[in-house]
Amino acid sequence: MTKKLSPKSPRKQRRLVRDSGQHAHRSMLRCRLDDSLREEYGLRSLNVKKGDLVRIMRGQFRDTEGKVLGVDYRTIRVLVDGASTTKSDGKEARVPLHPSNLMLVKLELSDERKKRIQARAATIAESE
Repeated sequence: MTKKLSPKSPRKQRRLVRDSGQHAHRSMLRCRLDDSLREEYGLRSLNVKKGDLVRIMRGQFRDTEGKVLGVDYRTIRVLVDGASTTKSDGKEARVPLHPSNLMLVKLELSDERKKRIQARAATIAESE
């Protein structure tokens, strides 16, 4: 099985993301793991979920940690507790962040998520 090549042109990359369905956006919501989690699970990245603790690595909110309040599959953005700005009328507005600018520090583990992580780690271990 050969890997499908992606175009190098930024215009075509943006078009590929824009024209893909929301089910495909789930795989684009991957976030890298902290070093301790990486050693524990043997994985490099995981999908972001509501309730996870993340550290913001880029942008004006760099080095702040916060809980994930929501995940927007349509726009491929994550809402974090610590990332908010004040609007001109004085209201607080949450700033949506791209998952590539985040790092997972602590996971919100349910039974189903544990099973998926273990299964994925097993398939990666078999391929190596």
